[in-house]
Amino acid sequence: MSNIPVDLKYVKTHEWARLNDDGSVTVGISDNAQEQLGDMVFVELPEIGQEVTAAEASAVVESVKAASDVYAPLSGEVVEVNEALADSPETVNQDAYGEGWLFRIQPAAAAELEELMDAEAYELFLASEAH
Repeated sequence: MSNIPVDLKYVKTHEWARLNDDGSVTVGISDNAQEQLGDMVFVELPEIGQEVTAAEASAVVESVKAASDVYAPLSGEVVEVNEALADSPETVNQDAYGEGWLFRIQPAAAAELEELMDAEAYELFLASEAH
């Protein structure tokens, strides 16, 4: 079973969201998603200052198997991107919930975060997807 940290929120497109102390939200792809995609070879991140909308494609991760859109789990403004991934996209495979984060957004409405799945709901979703 994939690693599913309980302190994060999840969406059905396999992104996770972590609320930071400053009110921003860090976004990445789940351990399950990186396992399915395989070895990352390229990551295309949004621009700082770009407005993203929940459930819309805002980044791309490319692996040896396929390119896949990364969807914003909530709406807001991109305030930081993980520039280290330009040189080391494999970090997403090695540490999906830590150093492999993709971007941070300042949410337009923090309440959107509460609407996302918790770890238990995401685990149930993955189990239902597997059948």
